[in-house]
Amino acid sequence: MSEELIREEQKLRKSMSWKRVLVPVVLGIAAATWILFHNLNAHSYIEARPDSAGDRFAWRDSNGNGLVDRTLDDDFMADAAGEYIRRTSTEMLLDIQWDMLATLALIGALAMMVIRDLGYIYRIRILTDKQLSWRQSFEVIMLWEFASAMTPSVVGGSGIAMFILNREGINMGRSTAITFVTAMLDELFYIIMVPVVLILIGSASLFPETWAGDTFGTNSVKALFWIGYFFIVFLTLMIALGIFLFPGLFKRLLQRITSFRLLKRFRRRATQVGNEIVLTSQELRGKPFGYWFKSFSATVVSWSARFLTLNFILLIFTPNFYRADLFSHLEVMGRQLVMWVIMLISPTPGGSGIAELALAKFFDYLMPAGLLAIVAIIWRLMTYFPYLFAGAFILPRFLRRTSTS
Repeated sequence: MSEELIREEQKLRKSMSWKRVLVPVVLGIAAATWILFHNLNAHSYIEARPDSAGDRFAWRDSNGNGLVDRTLDDDFMADAAGEYIRRTSTEMLLDIQWDMLATLALIGALAMMVIRDLGYIYRIRILTDKQLSWRQSFEVIMLWEFASAMTPSVVGGSGIAMFILNREGINMGRSTAITFVTAMLDELFYIIMVPVVLILIGSASLFPETWAGDTFGTNSVKALFWIGYFFIVFLTLMIALGIFLFPGLFKRLLQRITSFRLLKRFRRRATQVGNEIVLTSQELRGKPFGYWFKSFSATVVSWSARFLTLNFILLIFTPNFYRADLFSHLEVMGRQLVMWVIMLISPTPGGSGIAELALAKFFDYLMPAGLLAIVAIIWRLMTYFPYLFAGAFILPRFLRRTSTS
């Protein structure tokens, strides 16, 4: 085994420490707990049932945004014939009734978890030309997600992913190509989905009124989102051009840029990236249309399931949300697209702490923050925490099984 691979294994073994696994768990739960206890008396306006007690209110759309901002007092006025009543987070938590709809919503959320992982597992099978078995594909995906969950989103787990694939007997050239293609397909889904959502529902309802108190207003969140979005577009375009059209030129360009005095310390890494692009280009030449169609289709299914998980969780706590039109459900998915950029620049592992705070702010128009804290915990229990524990459990067995690969 080369010195580089030995270093990667040591790095991977170090990252599986249970103490390190618990750090993002504690950060996430602490953030959600803080939101919950600081917003127990926050109130929201919910649809009244025929037997609901209390004063009635009518929605009047004071800000003209076309949204029922359930936590905005100015959007509601006292009206004996109104369809809404006011409830605090505490009252809503005590009033939760588990019924058939909640059960179906939970089953739907669990189904999205399974579909998301099956999509990724199928994709890695396609990208490796079925060199990996279903079991191997499952372990690779769990460890890949584990590596991503243990590092800040901007860092990601690509380096460890290449090591994992190489341990499964896939040469470094192919491992590099698969890692690059996976990242490119993920970014391509995001690049396409943003304009699709904008065309279907517009941009007015995608951004919270404020973020982090009054520090960042709507315009600041918009600016941050668009800067992040166009950076992703630019980066994906550069990688695609480098892989499919100009791998040699791309490598020379990186070396030229890092020849300047201020950037010389990045030259070695730039040369390595350039070599990886060249290897990737050689590996992907001549791949048939079916290879790309199946891979991208699996990407669309996986990412759609990832986002729809939150829609189903919200159904558990907002019984009338199931009657919302397609616009409302697309709006939830659209806001998650914006949230994803916020989480991408988070310095914490897997966006822990930041993700929970972001959820409470981006969806406070649906319910009070206290209730959203419970939603955030369940959401992370389904989309993030499982990979921490699954990865820590699978990793030692994986390293033993592949020790002679």
